[in-house]
Amino acid sequence: MIQDANSAIENVRERDRRISESKYWRRNTMRYIDQLLNELEMLNLADRVEVPKPISSAVSRLIDECEVIALAEQPRTTVSETMDVLFEIQDSLMFNQIEDE
Repeated sequence: MIQDANSAIENVRERDRRISESKYWRRNTMRYIDQLLNELEMLNLADRVEVPKPISSAVSRLIDECEVIALAEQPRTTVSETMDVLFEIQDSLMFNQIEDE
């Protein structure tokens, strides 16, 4: 009986740890997206059209990490297209957060 209780407690702890990790990952990802959007907005205000390679690579990694398959095919060669993709990722993260709660 004590073993069953210990096992149940361990299961609850593990579930709570996974939930906590998921929340931190989502929060950190949202913060990172905000940073990228800020950089892109600065480029947009400077009338730049082309997305610099480091930002383009970062967005590609985000798409892979977030597993938003529909966005992988979406064009992101211009600053505004890349911003649209980042907003889509943010929306999907917020929608998933609502579902998880």
